[in-house]
Amino acid sequence: MKLIGISLLSFVFGTFGAFTYMHWIMPEEVVTSASLVERAPTTPAVNINSPRATLLNEDFAVASANSTPSVVYIKTVSERYSRSSWLELFFEGRASQQVSSGSGVIYTSNGYIVTNNHVIDHADKIEIIHGKYTYAAQVVGIDPSTDLAVLKVEADNLPEVALGNSRNLQVGEWVLAVGNPFNLTSTVTAGIVSAKGRQINILRSNFPIESFIQTDAAINPGNSGGALVDKTGALVGINTAILSKTGSYAGYGFAVPVDIVRKVVDDIIAYGEVQKAFFGADVVDLTPQRAKELQTNNLSGVVLSYLQRDGSAEQASLQKGDVIKELDGELINSQSDFEELISYYSPGDEIDVTYSRAGKLYQTNLTLTNREGTTSLIERQLFRSSTLGADLEAVSQVEADLLKISNGVKVVRVKGGLMQRLNIEEGFIVTSINGRSIQSPGELEEILTRIRGKVRIEGVNQRGMKGYYSFYF
Repeated sequence: MKLIGISLLSFVFGTFGAFTYMHWIMPEEVVTSASLVERAPTTPAVNINSPRATLLNEDFAVASANSTPSVVYIKTVSERYSRSSWLELFFEGRASQQVSSGSGVIYTSNGYIVTNNHVIDHADKIEIIHGKYTYAAQVVGIDPSTDLAVLKVEADNLPEVALGNSRNLQVGEWVLAVGNPFNLTSTVTAGIVSAKGRQINILRSNFPIESFIQTDAAINPGNSGGALVDKTGALVGINTAILSKTGSYAGYGFAVPVDIVRKVVDDIIAYGEVQKAFFGADVVDLTPQRAKELQTNNLSGVVLSYLQRDGSAEQASLQKGDVIKELDGELINSQSDFEELISYYSPGDEIDVTYSRAGKLYQTNLTLTNREGTTSLIERQLFRSSTLGADLEAVSQVEADLLKISNGVKVVRVKGGLMQRLNIEEGFIVTSINGRSIQSPGELEEILTRIRGKVRIEGVNQRGMKGYYSFYF
């Protein structure tokens, strides 16, 4: 009986305490679902007619409607050959197909499409899917230094994308990523511009241009080659890469700025080759350590770290260790700033250079050149060898100077054939075979076609590392 009395007493006091707390003591922040209806919220709700509501609803819808018709789905098929023994060096080996996909953006209404080079790299067949239509696509040209490629389909009246301006794009602006992640066509995600001029060292090229727009708009596999657009739906970048340990979106996406895209694509359409301008020197960021070595306290600008022999920079009397402050009046604060600005120019253009040397400011005028050290237009001359299964070209003067070689033939593309069976990678520059210097693509084909016995192919790869391939025929 005593136990029952204690329990009853506890129940009564507990009920009384709860009643008292709920009606007189409970803080206003703790509300139930019912009180949400009866009590005015402490923070006003967004007015559906306010500018903020307009931005979050109308502008995104407009940007999406303006841009999604211009984004296409790209499907590629690649054939790969494998061999199980050295005997298959003389045969094609076993072929297997690899199917991949990505995105692209309609650049002109008559069928020119821009995408990433890595989306169509090694592809033997490319299909463009736009709505209910499927088109066969041909590669017009590629630019590994910016990871861009231009395709062409036979079609008219396609909805070309409106081109924006990436140089005026501000950090914090809203942007949309439009593409086909995980084979989901016409997917739109929103975010902001997180940073500009990012270098993430992903481009395998001797002259990479990395000045990416960083965004937190979700970009996943399949978005590559798709559009990054502003809140009007105008193109501000081509989505290229993500920074992730898992291979899926982790908050960091990167796009090639549209001002770089415009120059690259227009050149490829007009000439089949990017008319890339060369300064005749390499630059590095000005760090506190380098500033100390150069006896300067000013960290603005970039330092000349290498000068091409008889190149534009040397002819303009620039020296290694000079700090470039401005190009044509544009302030230079980083290597990515420098590379992006140079990418807007063409061979033959003249630019004013402001630089410092030993703490004093100077100015000079510099004429940009092409990769051969001249100011004329360059037409790429590829030597296509069906025997070797490769596209070849003689190494350019600028590249030879950079790699410190006097001659060589670059393996531009490998497509089956002997080169693939020998596992010779694209970008490798053959300088000699069995000690004999190689001067031209035709000479390379002739030697590898008739040579027998022990063969040693020497050269350098895209990163400037010397190496060789050794085998028996």
